[in-house]
Amino acid sequence: MKDKTPEKLEGINMLNSKVIFIFLLLFSFSSKIFAQTQIIGHWEGAIIIMGSDLGIKIDFKEIDKEIKGTIDIPIQNAFGLPLINIDTKIPMIHFDLQGGPGLASFDGKIMSDSIVGDFSQAGMKGTFYLHKGISSNTAVPPEPPPPYAEEEVKIESGKITLAGTLSVPNSAGPHPAVIMITGSGAQNRDEEIFGFKPFKIIADYLTRIGIAVLRCDDRGIGGSTGSMENATGEDLAKDVESQLKYLLNRKEIDQKKIGLLGHSEGGIIAPFVASRSKDIAFMVLVAAPSVSGDKIILKQIELLSRAGGATDSDINQALELQKQVYKVVRENKGWDELRTAISNDAKESLKKLSPEELKSISDPDKLIKTSTDAKINGAKSEWFKYFIDFDPSKYLGKINCPVLALFGELDMQVPPDLNKDPLESALKKSGTKDYSINTLPKANHLFQEAITGNPSEYGSMKKQFVTGFLEKVADWIKNRSAKNNKVNESEN
Repeated sequence: MKDKTPEKLEGINMLNSKVIFIFLLLFSFSSKIFAQTQIIGHWEGAIIIMGSDLGIKIDFKEIDKEIKGTIDIPIQNAFGLPLINIDTKIPMIHFDLQGGPGLASFDGKIMSDSIVGDFSQAGMKGTFYLHKGISSNTAVPPEPPPPYAEEEVKIESGKITLAGTLSVPNSAGPHPAVIMITGSGAQNRDEEIFGFKPFKIIADYLTRIGIAVLRCDDRGIGGSTGSMENATGEDLAKDVESQLKYLLNRKEIDQKKIGLLGHSEGGIIAPFVASRSKDIAFMVLVAAPSVSGDKIILKQIELLSRAGGATDSDINQALELQKQVYKVVRENKGWDELRTAISNDAKESLKKLSPEELKSISDPDKLIKTSTDAKINGAKSEWFKYFIDFDPSKYLGKINCPVLALFGELDMQVPPDLNKDPLESALKKSGTKDYSINTLPKANHLFQEAITGNPSEYGSMKKQFVTGFLEKVADWIKNRSAKNNKVNESEN
């Protein structure tokens, strides 16, 4: 639920969390030179604050033996803004940006080709990540062509057009195929996050072993038209059904062997589609919720807040406020009282700031209003209203195709202890006898090998899956595709 963090869960009253870094005490001249060499170049990423991602691009250069930097913030039409107070003490880096609301500060940790850390401005706290890339002024060496065909496709879904990539094996067809469904938020066809491209990696792996893959940009992203702003699960399901219809008309595709692979929120869209279509031959659910969205959000608040060092009292207060949000959204009354509660919560947060942080806030009242407005608008969104009451188990109980479900042991966004049992219970009531549920050790929500599973680690993890993930998915799909029937013996 590209799950931004990489997942878009608007209306959540997330407690401020801070990544704690270990600072080195001794630095030699040689380490300073190494740090300068490591940091110089072009970086791209985002600031994550108030539930939104603000894309940024940063260039570091060495001028007169000093590191200089500039930042671009495209969505604000801001380019080439100078960075100040740049300080690199490997593996740490600090830099500031002088902005209208006050000094914006970045404190990060350099992890090979990534930087992950804390962002703060005018009393607002968030995180940021950067991935080292290639400047637009630098020639990009072409990738060698893959040993299969890739076709850019356009698919009509109602009034919008989805742009995507269809990967087709070079071997003789027709081929089994997989439609990939991204997690929550607006994501591209690769489900790219922190420089990690999970869907591209999966598509490449599957196509090389004879399985065609269709992956599309979400509405309003990349080459797709429309917007994700007010899109609900029903809208996203229709987009998947349009992709299914498209594949059913491709001669290279075996019409009886088309399956779905959904990650996070995509994992609740998949059974929704499969429950009302006889053309889905199998499903792979990756970190897929099996309980309603309201329960998912409450558990996320608890886990992520605790990981950020929040007290039990703080967590309970946040949970009660979130429950008030649910009540107001469902009854569509009490909005003024909710606004007051959220505003008071913001005021209490300001009281906990240090004197130095308070000095940087030029207009506390404006800051409180801006924060409150953002949370109220998030709670009023069509996506949020739909998501909190959507119960995946209702549709899981109606499917008839084989299912592979994978959870990450350290996943804090779709924790297995909340979702695994309800998933199995729903599948036992369904028409399928062929399902397998697995929890992969050390895996986070993106199925990277993690330390704690906290989303703050995502950018610093290796841009690869945990050992065995790709093989398990590929072998399972290949085995199901080799069988003529859709319902097979249980593997539990």
